[in-house]
Amino acid sequence: MSWSFLRDLLSGVNKYSTGIGRIWLSVVFVFRLLVYVVAAEHVWKDEQKEFECNARQPGCENVCFDHFFPISQVRLWALQLIMVSTPSLLVVLHVAYRDNREKRYKKKLYKDTGSMDGGLWCTYIISLLFKTIFEIGFLILFYKLYNGFNVPRLVKCDMAPCPNTVDCYISKPTEKKIFLYFVVVTSVTCIILNVAELTYLIFKHFTRCCLQRYTKRVNRTQCECQKLQYVDHADTAFAAPVQTPTSDMNSNTPEKPERMLPAE
Repeated sequence: MSWSFLRDLLSGVNKYSTGIGRIWLSVVFVFRLLVYVVAAEHVWKDEQKEFECNARQPGCENVCFDHFFPISQVRLWALQLIMVSTPSLLVVLHVAYRDNREKRYKKKLYKDTGSMDGGLWCTYIISLLFKTIFEIGFLILFYKLYNGFNVPRLVKCDMAPCPNTVDCYISKPTEKKIFLYFVVVTSVTCIILNVAELTYLIFKHFTRCCLQRYTKRVNRTQCECQKLQYVDHADTAFAAPVQTPTSDMNSNTPEKPERMLPAE
């Protein structure tokens, strides 16, 4: 199987991710994808041919293998990698939609088409939720299909057309168990990173909204205070009393001549 498309997808999402998201991409690419391609495929390469039962009844081994391994563990691992990485494609598609929209209208519609705000922020949150759900779902599926995260050396099968209860032997059980534990550890690590990034983005968005509301409230209060000060100054100017100059009025009043008394 060629995994070049998944590699290109992860490298494309890398420039739009946060710091925690880049750590998640590194874990997926190095500890899951490369380990799968380099080692895991070879361990499960001929698992059905190497599955042996102590009965020569035609069809017995095939029926028992299908009963204990309804889907190959390595193929389920590959399906998990694809499903977990696919939600990141939503982010790439959203950025491409923004670019095409700016080209269509021939003007700058966004501050940056890759900035984590508005609809792209919602798309990123949705992709994180889907990735976390897929991780948890596949862990539960692994546990239910194989009765735990264990690969036994011997299994007993009594399925038809086996003549009786036969012993079947699984090839490389210890090596497969180690890889299965590795799958569980990396999946849990990715779940923790997804939850941490989800919490970080929501907290950052909540903090930004609170700061914007506080800033608007402070600006509104300052505007109201300035208006009140302007009104007070205007009222004071118009309400100033008009003083009558009493001294001038007295000076302009003609003085009456004094009556001369007759000399006695």
